[in-house]
Amino acid sequence: MKKLGIGYENYKEFTDLNMYYVDKTLLIRDLVDKGGKTTLFTRPRRFGKTLALSMIRTFFELEYDRDGNVVDNRRYFSGMKIEQCEDIMPMLGQYPVIKLSLKSAKQPDFYSAFMKLREEIVGEFGRHRYVMDSDRVSSEDRSNFKRLHNARSIWYENDQKATSENERDLLFKKEVTLFSTALKTLSDCLKQHHGKNVIILIDEYDVPLENAYFTGFYDEMVGFIRSLFESALKTNDALERAVVTGCLRISKESIFTGLNNLQVNSILSRDYGEYFGFVQSETEAILEHYDLSCNTEAVKDWYDGYLFGETEVYNPWSVIQYINEHMGAPDRLNKPYWANTSSNSIIKELVFNADEDVKRELEDLIAGGTIEKRIHEDITYGDIHDSEDNLWNFLFFTGYMKKVSERQAGRDIYVTMCIPNQEVACIYDNQISEWFDKIVKSTDRTALYNAIRNKDADSIADIMQKLFKKSISTFDSSESFYHGYMLSLLLGMPDYAARSNREAGDGRPDIILYPEGRKDPAYIFEIKVRKKFNEMDDGLQEAFDRIRDKRYEDGILEEGYAGVISFGVCFCKKSCIAGLYDPGSSTSGRPT
Repeated sequence: MKKLGIGYENYKEFTDLNMYYVDKTLLIRDLVDKGGKTTLFTRPRRFGKTLALSMIRTFFELEYDRDGNVVDNRRYFSGMKIEQCEDIMPMLGQYPVIKLSLKSAKQPDFYSAFMKLREEIVGEFGRHRYVMDSDRVSSEDRSNFKRLHNARSIWYENDQKATSENERDLLFKKEVTLFSTALKTLSDCLKQHHGKNVIILIDEYDVPLENAYFTGFYDEMVGFIRSLFESALKTNDALERAVVTGCLRISKESIFTGLNNLQVNSILSRDYGEYFGFVQSETEAILEHYDLSCNTEAVKDWYDGYLFGETEVYNPWSVIQYINEHMGAPDRLNKPYWANTSSNSIIKELVFNADEDVKRELEDLIAGGTIEKRIHEDITYGDIHDSEDNLWNFLFFTGYMKKVSERQAGRDIYVTMCIPNQEVACIYDNQISEWFDKIVKSTDRTALYNAIRNKDADSIADIMQKLFKKSISTFDSSESFYHGYMLSLLLGMPDYAARSNREAGDGRPDIILYPEGRKDPAYIFEIKVRKKFNEMDDGLQEAFDRIRDKRYEDGILEEGYAGVISFGVCFCKKSCIAGLYDPGSSTSGRPT
């Protein structure tokens, strides 16, 4: 078996280390045949954008080793699909390439973020430092190149000389201005040296913008990125072609000002759909390679469901993580691997600021339904709170929603969408649970605790129902959801400790409130769930039967507690009924 390339983003390493590679090399052919001067690919995170740029760079780059000899990268495409494209293969190794990743700019302030971007740019100057000795490059451009290449030492020297904060601020502003045209300078020098135009590859271009928006310096970062892109992609005669990747298309007015040669390929576009993510045949092949064909349906249920154009794809990150954990142990439980790769800030924004309409829409989605929203690709992080539609657009283009169908109404496009798969549904559930915990912690639950002490089952149900109506429910009919909801309400009851699923008698009650003093009674809560309102009384009776049959109260008393009081609780959607268990009654306990 080949090694799994978890975390590897360098295309060459898949050959050098004999790792499993899903062949996406025909992306190169389509870029040449269909791509614009600048092509922007917007796809969700962890869908192979960085690896794709590494593959493109390996193919096109005129690369030198440490001794100054040209590197032949042909072996990295031996046996790949692109090798059959006789009109494309002569382009291999023919262009100088500038490759820049902006993901390091995820920093707490503009100064720190800019310095990280500057480091990335300086690194590219270092990679092409042979230009400084080239007699084919003009002396003025060589001088500019050296200033940018030596930026670290020059900055340190000037910073040491500064005697006030005003001087340091001025020094920083000059540095920002200098580096805003750095890619243009590097392109000009490379063209002069090689006699060929340059290919520019920019990865994760929107990471600095998303981070700046959520951290509070969006306008400063937008200004720098706009200047960097204008000089490199708009007014650059040395540009052969450029490929830019990110999760979102930031509006032309904000970033790509006047960039008329930009071709945008989003998840709505019909071209390139198969190059980001795994299609069905590729997923089946990799599962077969690792002897996991028997798990195909589980993988489909959890990690499939994304629609790019008309191509349905799996989340490649999650499929690889799944294979890694299930090799030799195919019966392991499924996990939401994608959820752990980001803060999921966009879903948090939606859930934590949801009004009643959004709550209803979220409940419909989590229950397996759909919603229809107007879709527009020209968005900015600054617009996120302007309307609910903007937030739904963010969710759609970043992979948290899947297109079911689309229609046009005048100039507007409307997309019917749903949650793609079980993995993404888990993300929504987790954010909703976090939101509900926040609501619970800010709610005065004194009335609930008094109702428990007074053995007032109807008041308990009424209080919980009122709180529940303020929340967003998952409506998955699972006892675990309602169990967690009720446990959150009971945690914090004075002089009591709430415990879940602890042994008592012949079973495990759902929740037990243990008193700190043994003279006070313990409280048992047995929870049931029904899908229909007219079945709730039966659910309550089932809770009573379980309390009796599993001898829960006997188990508590055997531990030496002074007494025990038991409640049955039944939920249906956002409704709740509760009853006090009476050991002496066969039909115990809810007052009529």
